[in-house]
Amino acid sequence: LGLWMSNGARGVYANRRDKKVQQDLVRGRGMRAVRQACGSKFDDVRSFLENESFPVVLKPTDSAGSDGVKLCQTMEEAEEHFEHLLTVEAVNGGYNSEVLCQEFLRGKEYVIDCVSRDGVHKVMMVWVYDKRPRNGSEFVYFGFLPVDPASEEAKALIAYDKGVLDALGMAHGPSHGEVIMTEDGPCLVEMNCRAHGADGNWAPLARALTGGTYCQIEGAAAALLDSDEFDKLPDAPPSPLKAHGQVINFVSYSRGRVKSMPGFDVVRKLPSFVWLSPSASVGSEVRYTVDLITCPGSCVLMNDDGDVLQRDVDFIRYLEDINGLFVYETKGESLARPTALTFNVGSDKPSGGHGRTMTMDRPNLMRIMSVDRPELRSGRGLMKRFTTVDASKEAVVVVDPYSTGCLIAKEIQGRGYRVIVLWTRGFSEEMKKHVPLSCGTMTYYDEVDEGDDLGSTVKGLYKAAGKLRIVACLCGGEAGVDAADLVSERLNVRTNGTQGAFAYRRDKKVQQELIKEAGIRSIRQCGGKEWSDVEAFLQKETFPVVLKPTDSAGTDGVKLCHDIEEAKDHFEDLFVTEAVNGGFNTEVLCQEFLRGKEYVIDTVSRDGEHKTVAIWCYDKRAANGAAFVYFGMIPQDSDSLESKLLMNYTHKVLDALGMKNGPGHCEVILTAGGPCLVEMNCRAQGGDGTWTPLARARTGGYSQVEATVDAYLDKKAFYALPKVPCSPAKASGQEVMLVSYVQGLVDGTPGYDVIRELESFVFLETGVVVGSKVEHTVDLLTSVGSAILMHSDEEVVRRDVARIRELEKNGMFTLKQTSKMMRAASTLNFQDLSLA
Repeated sequence: LGLWMSNGARGVYANRRDKKVQQDLVRGRGMRAVRQACGSKFDDVRSFLENESFPVVLKPTDSAGSDGVKLCQTMEEAEEHFEHLLTVEAVNGGYNSEVLCQEFLRGKEYVIDCVSRDGVHKVMMVWVYDKRPRNGSEFVYFGFLPVDPASEEAKALIAYDKGVLDALGMAHGPSHGEVIMTEDGPCLVEMNCRAHGADGNWAPLARALTGGTYCQIEGAAAALLDSDEFDKLPDAPPSPLKAHGQVINFVSYSRGRVKSMPGFDVVRKLPSFVWLSPSASVGSEVRYTVDLITCPGSCVLMNDDGDVLQRDVDFIRYLEDINGLFVYETKGESLARPTALTFNVGSDKPSGGHGRTMTMDRPNLMRIMSVDRPELRSGRGLMKRFTTVDASKEAVVVVDPYSTGCLIAKEIQGRGYRVIVLWTRGFSEEMKKHVPLSCGTMTYYDEVDEGDDLGSTVKGLYKAAGKLRIVACLCGGEAGVDAADLVSERLNVRTNGTQGAFAYRRDKKVQQELIKEAGIRSIRQCGGKEWSDVEAFLQKETFPVVLKPTDSAGTDGVKLCHDIEEAKDHFEDLFVTEAVNGGFNTEVLCQEFLRGKEYVIDTVSRDGEHKTVAIWCYDKRAANGAAFVYFGMIPQDSDSLESKLLMNYTHKVLDALGMKNGPGHCEVILTAGGPCLVEMNCRAQGGDGTWTPLARARTGGYSQVEATVDAYLDKKAFYALPKVPCSPAKASGQEVMLVSYVQGLVDGTPGYDVIRELESFVFLETGVVVGSKVEHTVDLLTSVGSAILMHSDEEVVRRDVARIRELEKNGMFTLKQTSKMMRAASTLNFQDLSLA
């Protein structure tokens, strides 16, 4: 029966499973072997590690497969893992007696599966691992592919592997050699004196590749039991291989608790499908794939047609990219829109993250601006135009200037006026420092704190103005809207007034009621101060629904809730959470969830004459397991049918809200039934005005900032402005919000250097620098920056956007590598095996 066959256990061969002995025996034959040192205490290997380049690999000398194998980046990590290995029990029982330290081999990793009899070695298959950097990990296994045995690399690998088997005295049975093709040629990682593992999921594919009759399983049986059958086996697989196929390891770009697995159902229907082994199941937690432990499963694909196989592989990778493998249990989704208020400012700044704040008081903020774009140095934004006999004798009150409000204040100063700032009660000191970098240091003529009542506040303003005549009062941000209306009305300057329902126009609930009364499409909604006020509405409304404070700043507290329990939790949370601008919420608004593209219409008005200065569309997509991730803001052609509908709708909303003067930032969703208001912000667009260079370039010289100042201070210039932006626009471009697909500590930012060299590059702002911690982008707080691109050629912009998206996936950051366990794919055993 062949039971007499043995590889023996005498001499040096007695310890052939010892990884150190393996390398010593290979080196003894004059073959390339790993530089290494071994010891039972750390002092035995200290000298080797002090002279070896990091990272290095540490492993037990006699572990099972990849048990305890770890890549260590520093001497400290190496010493810690060394001591750990001597105290932890091995997978197969017992304790490790020695630890092996080895050089880290760089190159493609291969597997050579052989069977041997009486020293005759026959190759059953050569495989190559598909390893790529993903999710912040340097090595993620995407699968393994067969290699044509007649290829040059296969010939070198086969010859080397047979030499290793001879060096180790392995004359009989199966073997599973792991080899890396280095710059110096093949080098042994380790020789496993057994068959290929992984539950044999590769066996159907291997048989098809060889013609359908054998793989290493049948070869091993022949080698040990039947010399005639062994002799019939070819020395190597056929070339070309008889089929096309590969083993795919699934890669997750999202995380959550699994509700269903529709992607696997689709995979089973692919023409090339053979076998599926998921490691995730309904109710289990899926994480971002950074190693084999976080791999959500594998499958085998095989087809006679290589094109069909590649199409199926590409489709699986597409499913992974769009997070189509799993449906997760729902959770509240933040609907925060891209305003600077959401980027780590205010009273409740998140800890540990980088944020994306663009304010003057952030020492880590980096702002890279193009220095060779002459068109950015020209335009109306640099003009100083005096609109009265002597503007230097006149003053303008700006209430709570921050973000874009600072740009408006600076424009007013540039035209010769004195700016007096009114700070409202509750406006935080943090927000007062929220000055865009493009403004530099802001110095005002005077600063006044809001008094106990309107009379004392106005008195304080007159005192600050002295002999100056106050000619205008406007808000410098969302927090200043109400006070600006009150004060401007009392000062008898241009105002939107506070009469009747218009006194509450900033209230999102009131906004919807006013436009509904005017016969304009509005959101189904219900507001209340108690849960009982909204419970009946929510029980009848289709989920998901949107909950928001009625008078919040921008997107503060806005959330998408998927069921009534989540809605109740968020409702109650809003009453105990301080708002970004200080104070607490007094009422919560529950609204239907509008489906459709979201647009922004920026306007400026004077005495009821409305002019649209820009139209934008938010680029929102699912990414990293989140339903709504902002990828950018794209300007729209004013002559398109969508833009015409949106502008007409927005002007009607302005009239319904009594907004006769000043800027407006209208957020509208274009539903199947037409435009519907999300909310009207009675102020200029925020985001620190990073969009202004692009807006000026598209119009030929003006943006909402300059138009706002015209509306209040220069009647002639305002009426000279076109009612809508020119079409076609004078430039192409967009704001690109940077999305992170990795997490970890940033060691380098090579992607920034690439972005600044793009032909359409204008500027980049980010809070991510070397030493920052980045996370997977799932909302605006985890966004990693914003870039403005602009060019006369739309194709150049499109190409540069595509390049940035490539960098996000691979090349934006280098991350500090931490020590991690290294597991060979062949040792991974997937649970809940499914062959259907």
